[in-house]
Amino acid sequence: MTTIATMRTLDETRGAVRVEDLYDTDIGDLWQACTTPERLARWIARVDGDMRVGGTIQAVFTSSWTGPARIEVCDAPHHLLLTTEPGTDDEGQIEAWLTEEGSKTRLVVEERGLPMEHLPFHASGWRAHLEDLGRSLEVDGPVHPEGWSSDAGAPGWKERWEELTPTYQQMEIG
Repeated sequence: MTTIATMRTLDETRGAVRVEDLYDTDIGDLWQACTTPERLARWIARVDGDMRVGGTIQAVFTSSWTGPARIEVCDAPHHLLLTTEPGTDDEGQIEAWLTEEGSKTRLVVEERGLPMEHLPFHASGWRAHLEDLGRSLEVDGPVHPEGWSSDAGAPGWKERWEELTPTYQQMEIG
């Protein structure tokens, strides 16, 4: 597993972070890990709400980010698009693509609409999230048993994020 994270400019104030990794599981299993509340809670977020296209969910990420997201596209098992903080100044998008590569599956996640100065923090955060996904698949269970909340991120996630952030702060934004 080698998670790759890149950052790019969208306009003068906003940018995007793109992360990807190849997982040793089939596309159906990875899709379930990325779209079902029980599996999401193992590695990235607790979610509830209207889990259908056009519906709005509420998420609490292991990073402590908390907020609404509207499901724009859900094309199982290949493509998911969410609008975060819909209708606000902080509106953004999180998009995921899954592609079969032999017996493995590649996951690409892109978060768009981020303030430029926040890109390194989101790049390191998404890398930590995708690493957590890999561990969750390996152990077939949760990777943050100590829990998390909107006030405090998962300690293991936060430790890895703090370790990775300086690298992304030094990277050039494309």
